[in-house]
Amino acid sequence: MAAAMNSSEKKDESSEEKGGELLFCGATAWDIIGKRKGAMEGNLVSPTRLRPLVGVNIRFVASGCASFHCVALDVEGRCYTWGRNEKGQLGHGDMIQRDRPTVVSGLSKHKIVKAAAGRSHTVVVSDDGQSLAFGWNKYGQLGSGSAKNGFVSVEVESTPLPCVVSDEVTNVACGADFTVWLSSTEGASILTAGLPQYGQLGHGTDNEFNMKDSSVKLAYEAQPRPKAIASLAGETIVKVACGTNHTVAVDKNGFVYTWGYGGYGRLGHREQKDEWAPRRIDVFQRNNVLPPNAIVSAGSANSACTAGGGQLYMWGKIKNNGDDWMYPKPMMDLSGWNLRWMDSGSMHHFVGADSSCISWGHAQYGELGYGPNGQKSSAAPKKVDMLEGMHVMGVACGFCHSMVIVDRTDIADRLEQVTKARVSSFYLSPQ
Repeated sequence: MAAAMNSSEKKDESSEEKGGELLFCGATAWDIIGKRKGAMEGNLVSPTRLRPLVGVNIRFVASGCASFHCVALDVEGRCYTWGRNEKGQLGHGDMIQRDRPTVVSGLSKHKIVKAAAGRSHTVVVSDDGQSLAFGWNKYGQLGSGSAKNGFVSVEVESTPLPCVVSDEVTNVACGADFTVWLSSTEGASILTAGLPQYGQLGHGTDNEFNMKDSSVKLAYEAQPRPKAIASLAGETIVKVACGTNHTVAVDKNGFVYTWGYGGYGRLGHREQKDEWAPRRIDVFQRNNVLPPNAIVSAGSANSACTAGGGQLYMWGKIKNNGDDWMYPKPMMDLSGWNLRWMDSGSMHHFVGADSSCISWGHAQYGELGYGPNGQKSSAAPKKVDMLEGMHVMGVACGFCHSMVIVDRTDIADRLEQVTKARVSSFYLSPQ
């Protein structure tokens, strides 16, 4: 969401204002996920309500395929964060881990409507088009504009500060250590900042330089000021998603562009070379351009979108074993479904379609939501039984967790079952 961000920007306004109930599944041992192997306490293998957010009208959730933290926005424009915080990515002015969703007080003067999460940074957008960011800034990924000798002067910003994007921001997406903004400005509708190592900023360079004259010690010059992608100046970009080190974007004509790290075929160009500037994907042209309601998603090593007729296409490293998909191929298991939402984590995927939730991929911590008696992983898309019949209003995937917003209408008793399904750590509702 990645990834990682919500993948359906064109939402029904009434549902966005209405909000719904946030359900969470996956790992909650934030301090050790991704650092240690083996069993961990507190995994939520079924979609579960979070006590601080029970009854709160959540309308947007964000995490990322490299993220160990979560962001949720309510209909009032409040921003809640929780999870790992060693780089100040929760925005509370400290580096203390939060197990409970906690309102970011530094954003209280803004109504926050969009958000995105990187490995250790968070970027938000307000209803008046301002963008603010907090967390790790080593590579300039906060877009605050400050740099010195190729490096930023302040590596951690634990409270929200403005991004140097002068125009009205319409959306944002984060890779592991970079950020992409969409702007309403004609000719500069997409801007990027952060780590340029694999060309993921799209500016035609990786900004590599030698730190020492006497020896070969390479580094990558930070890009701390959001910069418009020159090669897309004539296009209006309307959708974007970021993997760990690659970017997928769609213009108003339905053409798809990818750039950045090319390993495993995640860029969809039938080869594995890195692309330092946006390159159009052949498959999505002529009679197969993306419709306005298309969804776009990027995982750590794969990409996905819906094209004509709502057919889901994927490419890159789709499974832990087997051949990589070097170009977009239709996911036939999901043909005929009306996909409205999708996001991708490190190696798992969550989809909201019709009145079902579908997940699949490699998982260890319950992030697919199949329940205590269900399988951990699934190579094929599979319904999340506990969410069957619920109307999904948003999804987001992190490194090892998933979040789903569901419409509460007529499902109060179902939500009680969800609550009772698992009695877990102190901050999860065990009524």
